[in-house]
Amino acid sequence: MSGGGLVAYADSKSDIGSELSQASNRKKVVVLGTGWAGTSFLKTLDSSLYDVQVISPRNYFAFTPLLPSVTCGTVEPRSIAEPIRNIIKKKKADIKFWEAECFKIDPKSKKVHCRSNIGTNLDGTGEFAVDYDYLVIAIGARPNTFNTPGVTENCHFLKEIEDAQRIRKSVMNCFEKAALPNLSEEERRKTLHFIVIGGGPTGVEFAAELHDFVSEDLAKLYPNIRDLVKISLIEAGDHILTMFDKRITQFAEEKFQRDGIDVKTNFRVVKVSDKAITMTNPSTGEISVPYGMAVWSTGIGTRPIILDLMKEIGQAGRRVLATDEWLRVLGSDDVYALGDCATINQRKVLEDVSSIFQKADKNNSGKLTVRELKVVLDDIIERYPQLKLYLKSKQMKDILDLLKDSDFNPEGESVELDIERFKRALANVDSQVKMLPPTAQVAAQQGTYLAKCLNKMKQCEENPEGPPRIRGQGRHRFRPFRYRHLGQFAPLGGEQTAAQLPGDWISIGHSSQWLWYSVYASKQVSWRTRFLVVSDWMRRFVFGRDSSRM
Repeated sequence: MSGGGLVAYADSKSDIGSELSQASNRKKVVVLGTGWAGTSFLKTLDSSLYDVQVISPRNYFAFTPLLPSVTCGTVEPRSIAEPIRNIIKKKKADIKFWEAECFKIDPKSKKVHCRSNIGTNLDGTGEFAVDYDYLVIAIGARPNTFNTPGVTENCHFLKEIEDAQRIRKSVMNCFEKAALPNLSEEERRKTLHFIVIGGGPTGVEFAAELHDFVSEDLAKLYPNIRDLVKISLIEAGDHILTMFDKRITQFAEEKFQRDGIDVKTNFRVVKVSDKAITMTNPSTGEISVPYGMAVWSTGIGTRPIILDLMKEIGQAGRRVLATDEWLRVLGSDDVYALGDCATINQRKVLEDVSSIFQKADKNNSGKLTVRELKVVLDDIIERYPQLKLYLKSKQMKDILDLLKDSDFNPEGESVELDIERFKRALANVDSQVKMLPPTAQVAAQQGTYLAKCLNKMKQCEENPEGPPRIRGQGRHRFRPFRYRHLGQFAPLGGEQTAAQLPGDWISIGHSSQWLWYSVYASKQVSWRTRFLVVSDWMRRFVFGRDSSRM
């Protein structure tokens, strides 16, 4: 099975599981997580076809791209949170939700072991086991500290609503502390030094939000200490926003310089204490900088439960859980993984070049004509998308250009080439294999894709729609997952946003800010949250941001 059924049985220690197993003969789906991937999957899945059970430690979906706005009161926490039960109650059939955290996945016995964080089961331990036939893992990732000493104890992260709330409270704590009469100016400067570690989209957006909060709101409320505030952005690389076009990177760095945000590139943080951050730079060596509050935003790491699963299924040593192009976990046919907890392990062309050659060589002559190659070209491109990317990057029109590039000059479609020439032609194609970014956009598309596969499972069992199997007979059941990049935004403060949209279209400035408003409002998961978010933006325009420490 190359991309298909996922399904899971829900059978706990309680009597509820027994009743469920007797009540339904439908295939059963267990979904771990209510983030972007899990929620998109649930919204798209035809639940009348399956018996669905959802397990997550939080009973809501959070619109994470607006978390930086929550840290400074631009948007309220509840405005970007939609209770998961509001979402599943709209489905055709009943979907069970249990608020608990999965702490162990046992693929051999097809069980997930969970622990309720409210401890409501009868034996008092809060633990229960759930059987499954197929499993969907969408539990996301955790912040990556790179084992830097002191980060966990002294820095804030920004991945959950609770993180944003803690940051908001900490910002106000710093201002109230600095306003006390018994502090020296040096102590006030230290308290009002806000450091952001990580020059990616989250770190940059938070630094911009904090600058706007200070300059537009707090400066009026704390006039005596406003000139002592300093915001620093620390990045280990040469530039911030390296995943964006260079024009956006340059504009962001210049704007931050004008705004007074201190951008320190090529600085690597090596230690964080409760009073200072120690960092190193090739030119300055190791320096220590005092601070009042620090936010760590340097990437994501793998959760312990995923690390344990990787060891059990033979993926030990990898940094993240690997799936095939149908989002099926490698080494476990009955488990699928979506979003930040996994990555797609795209097959390499050179690994399968012999099989591709044999598949195209219909007459088993040991030679391929250009005509024979053209017949299977579309199927090869569908199975190995890096070939299309390579042709595009080299500005090649078709396979003939690729063959010419390998010192083979086909004068007609009947000209033959052997497998060695074929290998040379494809030698550099795999350089275009790319890892998908760990973004909400990727996770949402994966959830939608997998749900659509389940919805048409029966039809595709009878009439497979996927590409031909290179190393076997027949076709794959479904078309492989293909990510479609719809663009990305980088809010830079001062009602200015950088937008990078498909087709290499770049827009920077106030007009892009209004585009950002419209896109983020439209992407809300419900009309309720859409109304609340827009209301929060209007409230901020009229009354400013709330500075209450609560």
